[in-house]
Amino acid sequence: MYPIERHPVQSHIAERARVDRKTYDAWYRQSIEHPDVFFAEQAQKLLHWYAPWTEVVQQNWSEGKARWFEGATLNACYNCVDRHLPVRAAQTALIYEGDEPGHDQTISYQQLYEEVTRLANALKARGVKRGDVVCIYMPMIPQAAYAMLACARIGAVHSVVFGGFSPESLKDRLLDGHCVAVITADEGVRGGKSVPLKANTDKALESCPNVHTVLTVRRTGSPVHWKTGRDVWYDDLVPHMTTDCPPEVMQAEDPLFILYTSGSTGKPKGVLHTTGGYLLATTMSFLYVFDYREHEIYWCTADVGWITGHSYIIYGPLAAGATSLIFEGTPTYPNGSRFWEVIDKWQVNIFYTAPTALRSLMRLGEEPVKRTKRSSLRILGSVGEPINPEAWEWYFHVVGDSRCPIVDTWWQTETGSIMISALPGAIDLKPGSATLPFFGVKPEIVDADGHTLEGECSGNLVISSTWPSQIRTVFGDHERMVATYFSAYPDKYFTGDGARRDADGYYWITGRVDDVLNVSG
Repeated sequence: MYPIERHPVQSHIAERARVDRKTYDAWYRQSIEHPDVFFAEQAQKLLHWYAPWTEVVQQNWSEGKARWFEGATLNACYNCVDRHLPVRAAQTALIYEGDEPGHDQTISYQQLYEEVTRLANALKARGVKRGDVVCIYMPMIPQAAYAMLACARIGAVHSVVFGGFSPESLKDRLLDGHCVAVITADEGVRGGKSVPLKANTDKALESCPNVHTVLTVRRTGSPVHWKTGRDVWYDDLVPHMTTDCPPEVMQAEDPLFILYTSGSTGKPKGVLHTTGGYLLATTMSFLYVFDYREHEIYWCTADVGWITGHSYIIYGPLAAGATSLIFEGTPTYPNGSRFWEVIDKWQVNIFYTAPTALRSLMRLGEEPVKRTKRSSLRILGSVGEPINPEAWEWYFHVVGDSRCPIVDTWWQTETGSIMISALPGAIDLKPGSATLPFFGVKPEIVDADGHTLEGECSGNLVISSTWPSQIRTVFGDHERMVATYFSAYPDKYFTGDGARRDADGYYWITGRVDDVLNVSG
């Protein structure tokens, strides 16, 4: 056991950090007191817009409504791909590390542009239009990223369904989203085991007559059932398309994607995120929370089927022009050193994973970690649930050799981006604490009657004002969103989490107080 202690900001991190403590305090104050000024500056600095906004933010939480960058237009795919080409066409955008060591690929920003535009044109050739919902039910292969970005390019709304979900779960999401097309693979491979994605899709589609196209990637080459007219092999269509595909000009409040989250009761909720605010929040948080530096290698171990994969494998890193690693495998296949071997192989600088994975690796002891160097690592991150202090200390001392700060990030599918987290060059760390709120985030702790508590306290965590990437609605059921998130405490977003605040103002998430959301995303 390591003692629970406070870890001060390390000088070698602070010296070059994007945000130091003085900057954090000044920016945070401005983001709360003058959000329109603060977020307008960030939006102009970090994103490409076709037309400017007439108003930065509108909020009416009694009706569960918020709008950001009203009147502005942009395209998420253009921001993640095209705008980088003049300066970083040859830079690696995506590293694909397959389930089997040695099965890998690097994709430059130029190659990413070509893959995405061809797929976008293929979707259009199959009749997919702006506003249509496309389901992506894929393994963690590069085509999953191409599919998300291709949808964003043509103004289609993607609905990614985790490749581990059953045909029944897939069917529910296809029907709820009124999907017209599915992009999938013959099979997925994870931890040496195959997953019958195409067979699952076929079974789900027995109840989904609206789906007119199933675009299938050959991942393993296994034989699959085929429905002529509906089913198309990815490689028979996409490579023959042109790369000439102008991005759709989208309103900031146009939908970007639906992502389903399920509590322990009721049908899945289609959380809808829009384009402008979401893209700004994920880009800002990627740059500032992970203190990203030009040409660093960044690896988030999540699956794109979860919000973490959307925000911090695809949209945030690529909008920032980073190199993002996509991992198809598991932490312990083919052995318990796999994570650490991948870090050495690709010289990963920033590593973002879940406490669940860390605890499973802790049980294997230090030897599988110590047989690797990990000398490239600079920042460690944690996501998905509160990290217990013992796992935090193991991560810090054993994985990071006591030199890499840990950003313990609290956020949700519904929040879209990181809400409470340390910034490596600005905020001292406490094992087990998410520390302080990110820019524009106003957390409060309330008692059971909804009274706001001051100072050191414990209670229910709420957010008292809108932020750019907040959930806009539950797809097709706005009343459900209002009832779930905005009815328990008037004019406050109820997170469903309990929390305590210590004497330093640090937040400690204590766990679910309801079943609104699902963790390990």
